Amino acid sequence: MNDMCSRPLQYRSPMIQREGHGLQLAYGPWGETFDELLTSARDAQAAGARSLWTAEFDRSGFVQAAAVANVASDARIGTGIALAFVRSPLITALTALDMHDLSHGRFVLGLGTGVRRLNERWHGVEFDHPVDRLRTTIALIREIMATSHRGESIIGTVGDRDIEIRGFRRPHPPPTTQVPVYLGATGPAMTKLTGEIGDGLITLEVGSPAYLRDHILPNLHTGISLGGRDRTDVEIVVSGCCIVDDDAAKAYRIGASVVAFYASVKTYEPLFEAHDFGRECRLIQQRRKAGDVPGMIAACTDEMVHALTLAGTPDDVITSIAQYEGIADEIKLTPPTHLVHPDTTRACQRAIMELIAFGAEPRGRA
Repeated sequence: MNDMCSRPLQYRSPMIQREGHGLQLAYGPWGETFDELLTSARDAQAAGARSLWTAEFDRSGFVQAAAVANVASDARIGTGIALAFVRSPLITALTALDMHDLSHGRFVLGLGTGVRRLNERWHGVEFDHPVDRLRTTIALIREIMATSHRGESIIGTVGDRDIEIRGFRRPHPPPTTQVPVYLGATGPAMTKLTGEIGDGLITLEVGSPAYLRDHILPNLHTGISLGGRDRTDVEIVVSGCCIVDDDAAKAYRIGASVVAFYASVKTYEPLFEAHDFGRECRLIQQRRKAGDVPGMIAACTDEMVHALTLAGTPDDVITSIAQYEGIADEIKLTPPTHLVHPDTTRACQRAIMELIAFGAEPRGRA
């Protein structure tokens, strides 16, 4: 078994206190099997995680969220994120209402666009004008949640498709008509849309406090102004790939796999350019095209990992988390899952549980 991240960790620095400073600790549970995923969700809640966010890549975000809601009775449950265009607005709205009911009001609908290739090649759905498409998709989802129990006709447009829902009435008493909708956003236009219409923002798994402060927040505030809203109307959830090991060099090499995965996606190149890693990003993309995965990882420097993840010794990671003080509301810690062996993910997950338990204060029902 790969022993990276597997040794008991020794915490020396004072950890950020969540309630006192407003930065909540959250977790993105992982499991090679569903039993393992649910165990990680239970462990994270027991450690003190305020929220549990399920990703949508190699598993359904909603199926995971439903299962997690049944084993974690206190934590907030969210999709972080589910793909917005691969389901109809009606199915997404009904699923969100069901999840709200199932979780006794703890569910957050996190939606994102994904990238063009994923939508068009993997799912066979249109992707043109994704910001406008997401705006109209969310508007329809919210209208369906608000009115479907009344049997009213619902008419709208998503992309170049007209949506007309007539003769449908959801017979169940609505547990709510307003499930919170959070948007996954990185680029300027999507971030502005989040500020204008979203209840929360979820960042990409790689990033930095400086990028959040200098690139994301200005666009978010522009959107908030356009929507006539206030900053307190939009919760900021930072996603952070977290690798904790007493040997920082080992942690960086694990993190290199995750950073290389994101650098290989051209959509995210502006994020790397903003951190002065444009040359390295393009080299990684070249090696991906050549099918050279080890070369991709080798091209990812320790400097990139240090800047873009929460990787290093326990003290290093604690310091990195604390840098989000005052600019984020919640930080979602996730173990590395891309281009790494499951044993490595598993060991890193255990280390994150220790970190959450060390840093979390007692909390009541979310």
